[in-house]
Amino acid sequence: MASKKINGIYIKDAFTLAGEKESMASKDNYDIIINDYYYHEKTFEQAEIKMQKVVIDNLMRQNKLTSKDISFLVSSDLSNQIAVSSITASYYNIPFLGVYSACASFIESLIIASEFLISKRKGYAICVTSSHNLHAEKQFRFPIEYGAPKPKTTTLTATGAASLLLTKEETNIKLESYTIGKAVDMGIKDATNMGAVMAPAAANVLMEHLSDTQRDPSYYDIIITGDLGSVGSKIFKEYLKRSQNIILKNHLDAGKELYLKSQNAFSGASGPVTLPLYFLNRILKQKKYQKILLIATGSLHNPLFVNQKMSIPSIAHALSLEVK
Repeated sequence: MASKKINGIYIKDAFTLAGEKESMASKDNYDIIINDYYYHEKTFEQAEIKMQKVVIDNLMRQNKLTSKDISFLVSSDLSNQIAVSSITASYYNIPFLGVYSACASFIESLIIASEFLISKRKGYAICVTSSHNLHAEKQFRFPIEYGAPKPKTTTLTATGAASLLLTKEETNIKLESYTIGKAVDMGIKDATNMGAVMAPAAANVLMEHLSDTQRDPSYYDIIITGDLGSVGSKIFKEYLKRSQNIILKNHLDAGKELYLKSQNAFSGASGPVTLPLYFLNRILKQKKYQKILLIATGSLHNPLFVNQKMSIPSIAHALSLEVK
């Protein structure tokens, strides 16, 4: 069984930072909005490190915590060898785990942190993730300056960072259960169509979660996928309908919804920060959903394998939340 109940772990607080494009749909909901990709640094990579530090520092400051109060720091990003997270962690004297499931990394970090916290009598864990449009474009595709054409299936890497504080103290947001996904490879080789790559993994983990928990999709007030975009969302629903006769009526995709239609963001947003930005700043602040299932989706490719014409595996992890 890939699913497990979570006993006594709660979300205490969160802090988010978003780029100007990412905040246009809900400007008032973000803690910090930046309109400079360099964020007053020399490189995009240094800007992303700063973004992570800012969300960690502010999260600790507003909860009156120091590094000594944090039991674990679990962090993720899209850079080679998760270098952004590793460099950020070096500024803090906190036990650190860097994780990588591409855009599914944030939910993976929450799963790992919750398991470590369960074994402790008390304490806190911080989970962090980030992505930067120009940093990711340079690494996975082409630098923006090249002016490379993009097909409609493309998703735009969101610029932002999010930190989340987990605790054993009871709050109004409880981590209820999780399902760890399996790597799925459907033979797709197109790195500009990550929605199609990730949709089968999202469907797979949802079916596994429903089977393990003996639940119907209607058990949840809302099911939110990470960054399938408009293309991947359509495939995701069609896959579920054809394979299991599951018709989802309570599904939203964070990547599809993050940008306004007027922004012409192709298929939508991508990146590990997409799901937490949408969930923390749009869904939670509506205060209308009590049972929430988050399904983070990740395309597990790198430029070397894509250039060698290898197919792209994907992963998705699910996390069930209960909100009072």
